[in-house]
Amino acid sequence: MSRAKSQPLIMTLSAEQERQACEVLTRFMAERFELELGSFEAAEVLELFAREVAPHYYNRAIFDVQAHLKERFESIESDLWALEKS
Repeated sequence: MSRAKSQPLIMTLSAEQERQACEVLTRFMAERFELELGSFEAAEVLELFAREVAPHYYNRAIFDVQAHLKERFESIESDLWALEKS
């Protein structure tokens, strides 16, 4: 299996966050699929998600923030027009 990195990480976790995420993955795989992952395996799965899945969530969050800010700026612009003196 190739271990080539297809994409750079767009975000990283602190060591504690990474440890907790690996624990969640290990527990989930054991409970749901009866698959025991070691710490290196869990870290590799976490890295796969960070490289291949997380960017989609990140981009969606950016899109959602842009839409929210656009609405907010339009509201502010409307408020300013209401304050304008003729």
